[in-house]
Amino acid sequence: MKQHLLPLLAAAAIFTASCQSKSQTNTDNADVKDTLTQTLSKEEVQAEKIDISKIKVADAKTILARKQVPILCYHQVRNWKPTDGKVGKDYIVEIQNFKDQVKMLADSGYHSILPDQLYAYLNTGAPLPSKPIMFTFDDTDMDQFTIAAPTLKKYGFKAVYFIMTVSIGRKGKFVDYMTKEQIKQLSDDGNIIGSHTYDHKNFKKYQGKDWEEQLDKPTKKLEEITGKKMTEFAYPFGLWNAEGFPELKKRGFRMAFSLADKRDQNYPLYTVRRIIASGYWSPKTLHNSIVKSF
Repeated sequence: MKQHLLPLLAAAAIFTASCQSKSQTNTDNADVKDTLTQTLSKEEVQAEKIDISKIKVADAKTILARKQVPILCYHQVRNWKPTDGKVGKDYIVEIQNFKDQVKMLADSGYHSILPDQLYAYLNTGAPLPSKPIMFTFDDTDMDQFTIAAPTLKKYGFKAVYFIMTVSIGRKGKFVDYMTKEQIKQLSDDGNIIGSHTYDHKNFKKYQGKDWEEQLDKPTKKLEEITGKKMTEFAYPFGLWNAEGFPELKKRGFRMAFSLADKRDQNYPLYTVRRIIASGYWSPKTLHNSIVKSF
């Protein structure tokens, strides 16, 4: 990848190509049986030690039968600017609105969960806290560290941050990006760091050296930063194809996160659904979308 293209690619990933496959209705869960097991208190679930290494992956039918956990996808958390376009604003949640959304979720009794808990639940039916929800953030934006993380921490929430490694430590024309030290701090604080490729190239187009450039090198870099194995992946634009699942599996990724597409009927762990938390949504609209979509 030529170095002079990097800032352009990073900016394009955020503003013109940032995870734009979305729909706010649950298209494959209409007849799903509610199989959430008994609920535990937040403290009990956090105290429970989950040994992922001993979990046997369940068959697709079992996983698909479990009620889906609401998973939110955020990008930028900042106030809108006059230069922000109509589409761009969909991916930019203004600061006070984000704080109000998080407070609403806390007041409504939601408890954040992390990938280990989701993985155990989907494969074994392990209990989750009442009203589980997962917060995820894509693309490495600085405001995720300076604004989003402290807001979540205030309410006892943790999140998953999917890092696009080309942008680490960069200052862009429209947005700045997290440094290695900030990513490490998020990880040390108990959040999860996941891979979001090198420069946001469409996963459906990977071939040849793309697997090394977009998966292997970013994985190595993130593992060097955090000191932890990368086991979660988020597709750029939310787009995936089944041909790529074996490549993720052999690299040790346990789950991969899309957006509002239907889950693959054979590999549901590699098509875990999320919905984009739109910048146009009030806290009430967000809540209604969560209920409707999951």
